[in-house]
Amino acid sequence: MSALAILVVALVAIAVLCALQPTLLWPSLGFALALILVALVTSGRAAKRIALPDSGPWLSQDVQAAPSFSQLDLARAVADPLIVFDRNGVVIHANPAALSAFDPVTPGTMLQLRFRAPELQSLVEHALNGSDGSEPVDYAERFPVERVYRVSVARLDATRGLFALIFRDHSEARRIDRMRADFIANASHELRTPLASISGFIETLRGPARNDAAARDRFLGIMQDQTGRMARLIDDLLSLSRVEMKPMLKPGETADLRPILEAVIATISPRAREAGLTIETDLEEGEAKVLGDRDELFQVFENLLENACKYGRSGERVDVSLHRTTEGGHSGIAASVRDHGPGIPAEHIPRITERFYRIDAEASRNQKGTGLGLAIVKHIVTRHNARLLIRSKIGEGTEFTVFFPDQAAKAGK
Repeated sequence: MSALAILVVALVAIAVLCALQPTLLWPSLGFALALILVALVTSGRAAKRIALPDSGPWLSQDVQAAPSFSQLDLARAVADPLIVFDRNGVVIHANPAALSAFDPVTPGTMLQLRFRAPELQSLVEHALNGSDGSEPVDYAERFPVERVYRVSVARLDATRGLFALIFRDHSEARRIDRMRADFIANASHELRTPLASISGFIETLRGPARNDAAARDRFLGIMQDQTGRMARLIDDLLSLSRVEMKPMLKPGETADLRPILEAVIATISPRAREAGLTIETDLEEGEAKVLGDRDELFQVFENLLENACKYGRSGERVDVSLHRTTEGGHSGIAASVRDHGPGIPAEHIPRITERFYRIDAEASRNQKGTGLGLAIVKHIVTRHNARLLIRSKIGEGTEFTVFFPDQAAKAGK
């Protein structure tokens, strides 16, 4: 394929990828730059050699086209790690991304001494033996942090025996795959448990308890509770799915936090009284407008206030406040919900907004929790350009604060 054809393919590919999935913009740019580099290096036009310090004269600059940049600049611009090696497996050049990711991998390094993974060595050997079209392989680099790469090899110059290894970072994709698998497993478990319970009671009602009215009433009550648990879980799964589908779509309307909090308090107050709790408020006078979706913000504070009522101590109070404040050097509006319950151990706080994460699984189920409420809160808060702050002290309680910095608050004016 000619250099021009490769260039056209690269540009068409990036246009299609970006149209289909905007989040692929930067990886697509990196891939396109890598293809352009290959096109320029393998071009058959008359070329002027550029000697690179400690790397040998492997790059060329097209005299006829007289570009304003060199292939070296292009290699440096590729976001993915790129390593050029010769027919002896010796590194000729490594771009900055490769130097950062795979230190040491300087010119003169034996490639197969630096990368000892069998799958990667096999890929290099196939290239050195003249095999074309080798399938990309997965390679994990574990230090200083674990990264997973999809590695491919390309022939740059058959005459001089130059090849390029291109490492596409798939770490985030792998992390998302693991999260998806964990999510499906957890959701399946959460649904299977009440289903198994209902199935067992049905079997009992059709057998030993067929004519036992007292047992029948008791079992039907339990089955109703389990059905409600599944309904709540499905509702939360749908809510989480909705907010996860639009993380970059910021709200376009204005919402006043004060009436939202007042509506949430009116909704939750009966449940608070049943739990022996009182809700005390400290809502700053005047409007507290932010750029936000009223229904989503209602859901945020409903979840937080419900949690405070579930885990607060009977006879204690739940505090709800709204005021202007400064957080982390930034001024803005803060809405807080605080219980006076047992508190959350410090080691659990970074993870309590994860899906299905529970500090005490049995206690959470007894409180009819789905394990998704705080995950929904986190996603909605993030979509609103706000911050979720969690402060807790064992024996004294927990405070959840949603902080809207001034840029979010001013947009709502």
